[in-house]
Amino acid sequence: MITPKTIRETIKANYLQPAFLICVCLLATTAGGMSAAVKMAGIYLKKEPLPLKKSLSDLDKSNLAPYKVVGKSKIENQDVLNTLGTEDYIQWTLEDTSVPAESKTRFCTLFITYYSLPDIVPHRPEECYIGGGLQGIKFETITLKAIKGVYEREVKTRYLVFADTKMESSLGETSFPVLYTFNANGKYGDRDDIRRALNKNLFGKFSYFSKVEWKFYNIASGRTIYPNKQEAIAASEKLMSVILPVLEKEHWPSGRW
Repeated sequence: MITPKTIRETIKANYLQPAFLICVCLLATTAGGMSAAVKMAGIYLKKEPLPLKKSLSDLDKSNLAPYKVVGKSKIENQDVLNTLGTEDYIQWTLEDTSVPAESKTRFCTLFITYYSLPDIVPHRPEECYIGGGLQGIKFETITLKAIKGVYEREVKTRYLVFADTKMESSLGETSFPVLYTFNANGKYGDRDDIRRALNKNLFGKFSYFSKVEWKFYNIASGRTIYPNKQEAIAASEKLMSVILPVLEKEHWPSGRW
């Protein structure tokens, strides 16, 4: 006799192994339908929206020292906003007041998005920048260490380098680095990690994911300049040590996933 306990034990025993889906389908047929088996097992194939604790736009600027918010921008084009897939986002320009005025990491564009109903994983910056006409030079995965007091995280991050082949070198450097990480249900990683985290949470009623993306730069003699890899990584660890604790404590949902 198929019982809820039998289904749960079977699923947990197989977890995400290849036999998992086959087993669920067989149980579904025996129980009289997929929906019946899923309901009996307590599986949530369709998640419910999980709102932020506090809107990203209410992020407390006083908690970002040594960074100062010097600019905010909104997406006015509705088509672009629809493509983004969420209205929970911020695009801020930060200034690091603790580094020399000429530092290549003096300024930073910070772009954070949040998805309360993660039915799909958003486009990666790799795709967005290339779709915008830029050339991809380097894509790699790195691990940042975000440390602030008792807070410590290893953050799997994507390090990207793009080139604007149409830009005149007299206006600035034509290649620049962009970094980003995803957070899904409290786990940091790339898009594949996010998919695994969301798929793993079969028995959870809620799921969420968020993307944190940033780019360092400065203006020198009217030209835009960018940091090299080592400079960008060091500045990123510093930035994430400030931003992530605030997001985890005050904005992103908390709980057991």
